[in-house]
Amino acid sequence: MNQPKLEVPTELRDLAEKTIEQAEKAFQMFFDAAGKSIATVPGPAADMSRQALSLTEQNMRAAFEHARKLVHATELEEAMRIQSEFLRSQFTNAGEHMRTITAGMMSAATKATEKQS
Repeated sequence: MNQPKLEVPTELRDLAEKTIEQAEKAFQMFFDAAGKSIATVPGPAADMSRQALSLTEQNMRAAFEHARKLVHATELEEAMRIQSEFLRSQFTNAGEHMRTITAGMMSAATKATEKQS
């Protein structure tokens, strides 16, 4: 059975690639600025903010990589496989991120409790 081809003109694929690259650069500038801003925040809030920013940056990198893969997909089946893999990895990452955030919150709560004692 023949797989349907994704007939996307090369010019459109190139434009999509450039757009992804520009968006990625813009987000990197945002993450750099946010990181500098977080550096001015004292205490445990800064640690949690850095962690949240790092996790968000990881998610964005994965999304940009996913977009690049989709731009170069030439068959519908390939695009569906790429999408399925991305969703699976995002679901796994979300669980890992929740564990990381929960551990960070528990650690901050423990430290706060110790300081009060």
